[in-house]
This record gives sequence, structure tokens and C-alpha cells, in this order.
Amino acid sequence: MAIYEPRLVDPRQQPFFPYTHNGGTVLAVAGEDFAVIASDNRLSEGFRIHSRDSPKLYTLTGQTVLGCCGFHGDCLTVTKVLSARLQSYKFTHNKEMSCSAVAQMLSTMLYYRRFFPYYTYNIIAGLDSEGKGAVYSFDPVGSYEREVFRAGGSAASMLQPLLDNQIGLKHQPDAERTPLTLDKTLALVKDVFTAAAERDIYTGDGLTINVVTADGVKSEIFPLRRD
Repeated sequence: MAIYEPRLVDPRQQPFFPYTHNGGTVLAVAGEDFAVIASDNRLSEGFRIHSRDSPKLYTLTGQTVLGCCGFHGDCLTVTKVLSARLQSYKFTHNKEMSCSAVAQMLSTMLYYRRFFPYYTYNIIAGLDSEGKGAVYSFDPVGSYEREVFRAGGSAASMLQPLLDNQIGLKHQPDAERTPLTLDKTLALVKDVFTAAAERDIYTGDGLTINVVTADGVKSEIFPLRRD
């Protein structure tokens, strides 16, 4: 009679990865008296599209909008914590937090999580205390700076060179520097996202544009390719 002997195998380690990449692209441009921030509407994972109507723009105050993409779960957490803190500030001081103060608060939030950072690309657009357009970009652990234009997300490497050329006028020493108009900025944003949707599978389905002025935040939707 055969005796059953259990076969010993080497232990198998199950990998744990707490993040996933859900794609998406955000872009912001600051003008003289306005700021434009835009994002695509596609929410995906790998080669699967979860939603075709998931913009990455979150209105924080009457003159501040956050663009947040990357890991969708972390995006929801970041915006939820920001909203709670902004509401507490408004109840305490009876006024809305300024755009620069929101940027500083987001920086401290990200730095607090520096050992287990939020997997998000964050860009804030709004108006400063003088009514001029302001754009703030962040790295994953809270370092931030004010800029005139910035792109982030899956198609950032394609959008940023176009912005450098068309707005920053890089490598164009003889180009005439004129103030950006709102119409020119909107047309440029639509053009660069249309180009990105042709090359990046994680960007597409639609473009949501928020325009921040002294009158508040206005939203516009522009179609992109859906395949």
C-alpha cells in the first residue's frame, strides 16, 4: 500500500501594490485676469474604460479649482479632505480661503503623507489677491510653485512641450510676447487636448474646461475622440 507523502513547495509571496493608475490629464493656464483649467473625462485602468464621463476638476471655492488625476481613490480622498477643511475655515472665519492659501494647505496635506504619498497629479488654478490668474503645480510630497502654465497626468509629456512653445515661446527669441487672451487660451487648450487624445489611450472621450474669473467659475465641455 502506497504511503501518501505531502509534497512541499516553496512559499509563494503574494505581491501587494496599493496603487493603480486610472489615467487622465489636467492642464492649467493663467492669464491677466483669468485662469483656465481643463481635464479629459476618461476614467480607465489598463486597457479598460470604466467611465467616459469622469472629469478631474473639482471646484473648491468661488475662485479656486483643483485638477486632480492619477489613482482615482486617492483623488477622491484628497478632494474630500480639502472640502472638509475649506468648509471648516469658512465657518470659522466667515469667508472663503484664498487661492494661495488653498495651495499652501494642499502642500502640507501632501507632505504629511510623504511616507505613503497620494498617487495624484495636482494642479490648482484660480485668482490671486490682486485678481490675476494663478496656477500652482505640486509634486507628490508637497513641493509646489506658482507658474503660468502646467500640464500633469498621463499625457503631460506631450502637452507640456506644446505649451512651452505656444505660451512660453521657448526657442523663439524673436517672437513678440503679447498678453494671453481668453479666446486664444481656450482655442489652444482644445487643440493640445485634441492632439493628446490621438496619441494617449488614457486621454479622451471629452474635455471639461473651467474658466475662473472675478465673476466666478464657468464650465464648458468639448468633445474628444471616444475610441
